[in-house]
Amino acid sequence: MTSDPPRLEPVPPHRSAGTPAGMEFGIYVPQIVPEYETLLDLARTAERTGFDTLWLFDHLYAPALPDHPALEAWTTATALLADTTTLRVGALVLCNNFRHPVLLARMATTLDLISGGRLEFGLGSGSVREEHRQAGLPWGSAADRAERLGEALEIITRMFASERTSFQGRHYQVTEMPNRPRPVQQPRPPIHIGGAGPKYTMPLVARYADVWNVPTYGLRDWPALTGVLEKECARIERDPGLIRRSHQAVLAVAAHERDLPELRARVGRRFAAAAFGVDDGYIGTPAMLADRLGERAQQGISSFVFMVGAKHAAATMELFAAEVMPRL
Repeated sequence: MTSDPPRLEPVPPHRSAGTPAGMEFGIYVPQIVPEYETLLDLARTAERTGFDTLWLFDHLYAPALPDHPALEAWTTATALLADTTTLRVGALVLCNNFRHPVLLARMATTLDLISGGRLEFGLGSGSVREEHRQAGLPWGSAADRAERLGEALEIITRMFASERTSFQGRHYQVTEMPNRPRPVQQPRPPIHIGGAGPKYTMPLVARYADVWNVPTYGLRDWPALTGVLEKECARIERDPGLIRRSHQAVLAVAAHERDLPELRARVGRRFAAAAFGVDDGYIGTPAMLADRLGERAQQGISSFVFMVGAKHAAATMELFAAEVMPRL
């Protein structure tokens, strides 16, 4: 791989006028729906209630639910950005194996231009082996996927920053590739990298991420992972303070304390898998949630991505905006 990549310039946060100072709020709604209008209604609710971002998944079909209708991520994000005015949209995260990095850089640049600079750019190494097998796409070991992802991030960040890019790696070779016009957001659309793997993920976060998206299960290892990130940043002489931290977790708001048992039971059924880490999420009354969010902000988390099923997303956003945001 080409060595000594150019040092990344910091990307400032983008916050909605209605968001409490120092915090960003996003809603993650997997697009397991049969029609676009459902997502558009949710996106417009998010925009109206003061949420900063809306996030999709990037899979060829809904994981473990192949018979359920689901919309493709990039096409859906493009439509949502065209049909909203202030909301920022992205995927947590795009799968690097689905699109060549040169094409993806061109797509991202174009969508950032069309949306007036509202693209959030998340990229990962892939998480579902079976969909790769079914589609005949390369998978490989975790080390192979991380290496491919690193090369892709190098190409994409260079294309965001330069009018022509050359790169010679083990997986990708690019020669004098133009990228005109440049993205609206400068120095680039914010790059989100998610995960908690100290061996493969954290070095990529240190080198390329503007935002480190910490999944719920990673919160328990927060001190150790923060130490790993700081060590990796020191190794490449990058200020770890330039990398914002976001936390992705389940959200459910109870209007009254008496509603909590039923709410917790419902959320437990909906997000039963251990990876969702419901106990480390945000389930409670408005006062409880404001306290917990304040505690997480003290840890250094400035952005929150709330996982909510499409069925309850609109009501949850309305209640959160009306009862939680004013307490922060």
